[in-house]
Amino acid sequence: MSVDSQKTPYNPLALEFKSSTFSVPVLILFSNDLAVIEQQLQAKISLAPEFFRNSPLVLDVQELNKKDLDLDIAALMEILREPGLLPVGIRGGNLKQNKKALALQIPVYSVTSSSATAEAQKRKTITPPVPEPITDPGTTILITHPVRSGQRLYASGDLVILAQVSAGAEILAEGNIHVYGTLRGRAMAGVQGNKAARIFCSDLQAELISIAGDYKISEDMQAISRNKPVQVYLQDHTIIIKDI
Repeated sequence: MSVDSQKTPYNPLALEFKSSTFSVPVLILFSNDLAVIEQQLQAKISLAPEFFRNSPLVLDVQELNKKDLDLDIAALMEILREPGLLPVGIRGGNLKQNKKALALQIPVYSVTSSSATAEAQKRKTITPPVPEPITDPGTTILITHPVRSGQRLYASGDLVILAQVSAGAEILAEGNIHVYGTLRGRAMAGVQGNKAARIFCSDLQAELISIAGDYKISEDMQAISRNKPVQVYLQDHTIIIKDI
């Protein structure tokens, strides 16, 4: 047998595990009444259906357990999946809840910060699902072509778009967002908590805008004049839209 025939065949790299951080919406429950939960969930989703469609979700049940309220995990998962939400974890659960979640192939997470949870309860916030950054931290991304429906862009610095953003598109930045065209779709600046971030655009017709988690949807912006440049910023947890 020749030496060459004894060599191990070359196989190109097919996979790799990497540590990464993603921001996922957290649903905090204060009641175990499934009918009430379903009703209020549908009301919330109806305000911004495209934002929540196919969105991952972590279920937080620690407030229920503080009150010794039991919860039918399996029934709740069906309620969450019905409108298109994708439960990807549970936190704050007791032994019984965690075992049930694992049986349903739902990962169990530990509670990372009680203070952060308390702050989230005081505010109407959205933490958008954030894809892995496509550039080095803090780098500004310049986009020269239109952002089409279904596309999602993320910048770890500022995001500058020299064209329109179509309905159904989603643009996210840890810094500011500049759109030199019509802004439809969803725009979220300061997604890692930067409350000083702003959104600038030539024509605001967005489905949803957000600064550091606080947001407005299209129904809240009907009085905004179109075809004129505006800036969006956060003031005392309130989204302000002002002409430039």
